Amino acid sequence: MLGEYRIEGRRAADIAADVERAVGAGELEPGQLLPPMRELAERLGVNANTVAAAYRTLRERGVIETAGRRGSRVRPKPATTGRELLRVEAPEGVRDLGEGNPDPALLPPLAEAFAAATRQSDRHPVQYGQDAVEPELERLARAAFDADEVPEGPVVVTSGSLDAIERVLMAHLRPGDTVAVEDPGWGSVFDLLPALGLRTAGVAVDDEGPLPEDVRRALESGARALIVTDRAQNPTGAAVTAARARALRSVLRAYPRTLLVEDDHGHRIVDLPLHPLAGVTHSWAFVRSVAKAYGPDLRLAVLTGDPVTIDRVRGRQRVGPGWVSRLLQKAVVHLWTSGAVDAKAVAAAYGARRDQLIDALRARGVEARGRSGMNVWIPVPDETGAVSRLLHSGWAVAPGARFRLNSPPGIRITVSTLRPEDTERLADAVASAVGRAPARRHD
Repeated sequence: MLGEYRIEGRRAADIAADVERAVGAGELEPGQLLPPMRELAERLGVNANTVAAAYRTLRERGVIETAGRRGSRVRPKPATTGRELLRVEAPEGVRDLGEGNPDPALLPPLAEAFAAATRQSDRHPVQYGQDAVEPELERLARAAFDADEVPEGPVVVTSGSLDAIERVLMAHLRPGDTVAVEDPGWGSVFDLLPALGLRTAGVAVDDEGPLPEDVRRALESGARALIVTDRAQNPTGAAVTAARARALRSVLRAYPRTLLVEDDHGHRIVDLPLHPLAGVTHSWAFVRSVAKAYGPDLRLAVLTGDPVTIDRVRGRQRVGPGWVSRLLQKAVVHLWTSGAVDAKAVAAAYGARRDQLIDALRARGVEARGRSGMNVWIPVPDETGAVSRLLHSGWAVAPGARFRLNSPPGIRITVSTLRPEDTERLADAVASAVGRAPARRHD
């Protein structure tokens, strides 16, 4: 059952900590069956309720899962290890198209933005007790929300989108609650939810966003929250259309107590219009990060939502980190107002690379998806085999297991740095890896 490993501890907290440490160290592997509670209690010389409490803690931390009479097992992707470990390391000489990073050539230089921010901070140093949000950043963010018809609401700044999503979820939910999520979807969210003690309900996604009937079923089954990516969905590139937004809002109106969280993942890197869902439920939040357009190290996102949600987020932030660096906020203001990023040009560049690859794959009989953003999702019959064969051919791609709950296998290719002259060669390799014959050439 556990091989050579023996769980230790006399208190529930000690037993849980011992199991979690062993999972993190690889001494307990994903999928391994844990002893029945009474059996472990007898071996440790403790009450069965002590082991039950330890197992409950481990479930809430996302380390184990329990399936009734089939017992408790280490989760296939425990929160202790994280899905980011499900990656393919690109050896020397292999093109890395799996990490999901933007094209460095399309990112703006940061020196002048931070120089301007530091000059301003030198003149007016930030002190304890001042506003957590830079006034000009708040004004610009709110104006952009208004232009995209995101409902009126206060603005707060967080350390990236995932930080915002975590704070919103914890403002309303409790361990054991279920959150409806896109499947395939963002692997970091799949890690976050069990780490918070939350359950997941997968919702299928097509090119226009989450399927309304799947959302309805999840909410009917008791999901208390729904997370939706409006544009450039990771990994499929889906973008919510006007028709899909109407359908989803109709579903949400029947469940007004649902916590709706929207992530505009494609802000300033896509040219498709935004169709927000916010405003039909009592509790909602809408988040935009600057990472994809301005650089992953700019850990800043702007968040708006209903007053109660934002007030709770602000209150918890106040007794934790306090605020996101006003110096960083000033730098982002400079980037936004100086036109450091030509959003249309960035969107066109990613769109051309994405469309060229999809067209080349289609010519080879390979299905591929990617309506917006910098990723292309390719369904495959054998995920591990496809990833391995592509690596052997000189291409490192992301295995779909990082982004899936119950959806079929696939691979994700990030096209942000894909050169036009490499597209045909990559398409040939993908076609071969998934069992399609490369297109014939006559040159």
